[in-house]
Order: sequence, then structure tokens, then C-alpha cells
Amino acid sequence: MQAIILAGGLGTRLKTVVADKPKVLSPVAGKPFLYYIIEYLQKQGVTNYVFALGYLSEQVLDFLQQYYPSLSYQYSIEETPLGTGGGIKKAIQLATEENVLVVNADTFFDIDIAKMFSVHYAANAQCTVSLKLMKDFDRYGSVEIDTVNKILSFKEKALVKEGYINGGYLIINKNYYLSATKNLPQIFSFEKDFLEKELNKMLIKGFISEGYFIDIGIPQDYALSQQVFADFKA
Repeated sequence: MQAIILAGGLGTRLKTVVADKPKVLSPVAGKPFLYYIIEYLQKQGVTNYVFALGYLSEQVLDFLQQYYPSLSYQYSIEETPLGTGGGIKKAIQLATEENVLVVNADTFFDIDIAKMFSVHYAANAQCTVSLKLMKDFDRYGSVEIDTVNKILSFKEKALVKEGYINGGYLIINKNYYLSATKNLPQIFSFEKDFLEKELNKMLIKGFISEGYFIDIGIPQDYALSQQVFADFKA
């Protein structure tokens, strides 16, 4: 399996606690957060990686050389931010597999990746989105699904008593993605300009997991992650 790791974020909301590093290298229980992502993916059977880099990319490359000198990977660097869609498009052109896992590197989600791929292939989906059931949230948009977990809609951020959120791990068909986005500008949103606009043209499958989920994008959850990963075992 091959994964694209989205590791180019500015981490604006973490600037008050992590000012001199890209968000994915924020120290968590003595290790850069990206360490936990890679360790977990390796144990799940991901053997090849494409790192989508941007802000302070040289620090991420130094980290990879220090921690993972034998890791099989390539990388793309956004000289100027391309948006989530543009960043994925630049990176996915380096992918050698037709269906690729895409991971937000500021998010840890305990899911069965092999099973997620099985669902993706069985449905012949163009995209499969990991879903996490949450309660009383307004930080994330919500996702509506039908009885066979086909995604019907993506809703804007709002206070939701109970619903599914996009867990930040996706499987994308490379050829479909490149074809569907070929006429878009260089900078575009994966969520708005691809997922939402292509929703009625392609099959987007939802993959529900009850596994542990944390997004370190805000100081409160970043602080919580220090406790969560203190005894981390991939």
C-alpha cells in the first residue's frame, strides 16, 4: 500500500504553543507527531510514501533522514500554498499505485486500513472517506450517508448533536482525481472543489471506524495528545 502524507500545513492555530516547527513535527510525548503517524501506517502495511510538503519543508526532510533513513518515499514541495486540492494533485502525480491512501498528518485515526481498501475495491469507488461518529461538535463539518454508507452530502460546520465527521484518512483513485481536476486552477480546495462538486458524478464511499481519533490542530487537543501518546505502541 502507498500513502500520501499531507505534511505542509502552517499550523496557525498552534503558533501559541509551537512557533518554530511545521505542525506535523509538533513535539508529542517526546517525539514529533509525524513519528506516530508513520509508525502506525507501517504496522498497517503501508510500505511506500509520498510526503506533500510546504511550510518549513526542510525540517520534515531532516526528520525523515534522521528517523527513517531506509524508508521508501518521495516528496513534493509547494513553494506557495496550493490549497488542500492542489497539494494532493501535486503529490498524487508521484504515486505509483492507482488507488492511494491520503492522510492528514495532524490527525491520528485508529482504523483498519486494509479493510478500508477492501471496502473501496468492493464498491468500485472513486473515493473512500474514513468516518468517525462524534457527539456535540461544531469544529468539523458533518457527513451524511445512506444505509450502505454511500456518502450523500457534506455539510458545513455547525453545532451537531450527533453525526459523522471526515476522519482525515481517504483513499483516492489517482486517474479519476487527475481527470476530474484537470480544468481547475492550480490552487483549489479538495473538499469544496472536488468532493462536493463531484459528489453526484462519482461513488464516494464512507468507511466508519470506532477507533481512537485525535486532531492536534488546536492547543486543547495538542495538550491532550501529550497524555494519549505517552505510552504509544503502534
